Amino acid sequence: MARSSLASGTGKRARSAERPSSGQGRPAAARPDGTRPGHTPPPDWRPRVDPGPLLPDREPYRLLGTPAVADLDPQLLRELYGQLVRGRRYNRQATALTQQGRLAVYPSTTGQEACEVAAALALRPQDWLFPSYRDTLAVVARGVDPAEALTLLRGDWHSGYDPRATKVAPLSTPLATQLPHAVGLAHAARLRGDDTVALALVGDGGTSEGDFHEALNFAAVWKAPVVFLVQNNGFAISVPLDKQTAAPSLAHKAVGYGMPGRLVDGNDAPAVHQVLCEAVEHARAGGGPTLVEALTYRVDAHTNADDATRYRDDAEVEPWRAHDPVALLERELRERGLIDDAGIRAVEAAAEEMAARLREEMNAEPVLDPMELFDHVYAEKTSQLREQAAQLRAELDAEEE
Repeated sequence: MARSSLASGTGKRARSAERPSSGQGRPAAARPDGTRPGHTPPPDWRPRVDPGPLLPDREPYRLLGTPAVADLDPQLLRELYGQLVRGRRYNRQATALTQQGRLAVYPSTTGQEACEVAAALALRPQDWLFPSYRDTLAVVARGVDPAEALTLLRGDWHSGYDPRATKVAPLSTPLATQLPHAVGLAHAARLRGDDTVALALVGDGGTSEGDFHEALNFAAVWKAPVVFLVQNNGFAISVPLDKQTAAPSLAHKAVGYGMPGRLVDGNDAPAVHQVLCEAVEHARAGGGPTLVEALTYRVDAHTNADDATRYRDDAEVEPWRAHDPVALLERELRERGLIDDAGIRAVEAAAEEMAARLREEMNAEPVLDPMELFDHVYAEKTSQLREQAAQLRAELDAEEE
């Protein structure tokens, strides 16, 4: 009976639905803002921040091949080029050491050296760099000894360099966990009145982690002096970017947190350097964080344990080889008469000397004390650590006997 009543339009619910919304039998007139009486926005609502200035440009920012590059310091361009050539040689040498069994694993940055070098050179001595596991080149460009930068990947120590002395945090293997650390350090530095900015590096895969969201949210709320550099190299291991996010760009994610987003050609070293310098100084001046997305490409496999041919082919890689960061900057320098064949040979010779020293140090057998495992976990050892240390000490003593 109820179903028949509703279907025929004779039930109370149907009659109620047919009742006109105003005395004249037509909907009430809309207000100038398009709403009708009874449908008003929240009292005094307005956007907290105008989203317009936070949005990135539609096209990646570039300098090489544009008239603007003529205004750049020639010495800066030469320094960037020297670091790029050194970085390319470092990547090749570290990859060879992995193939020889001297490294357990090596995540190459071949093809994205411009991001690594520009990040290191954008910082002042008092600033901090927070790298991911793929950012050994940025660590080296920051001034850390090349062999010490590879200690983690060799499996000797959790970090082969002193973070306090170098202002470089330990390489982070878990994705994006270094980002909240960078925010915490930057926030603490501001509270203490220190003139310090933190620059945190992460890959496109790391933006899918919860740590990424938490770091950006806290950084924006606190206006922490921190810069996030996302090196979008196309893949999270084998997962392409379009399987990770539907956002117009990763830089667009910035507006959701209330910070500026910048999009830059990650293979244009001067452009990346300029964008990062602007973001770092913006943070230093109290302007808060910036999210920078650098569009680049991982030319080599994810690591030596990865077979990239299973998820991409050479036809995809070749256009990026033509957009090589080393070749792009070398062409600019030659066209402007800032470098010649002799200058290039000198830069390459210096890179070879670095590679030779790295081979020598990595080929030496390290002398390791297993008991050091327990020395740098907590300032004061916990009861569990003391128990584990005693057990290991007993096992080592038994082996010696």
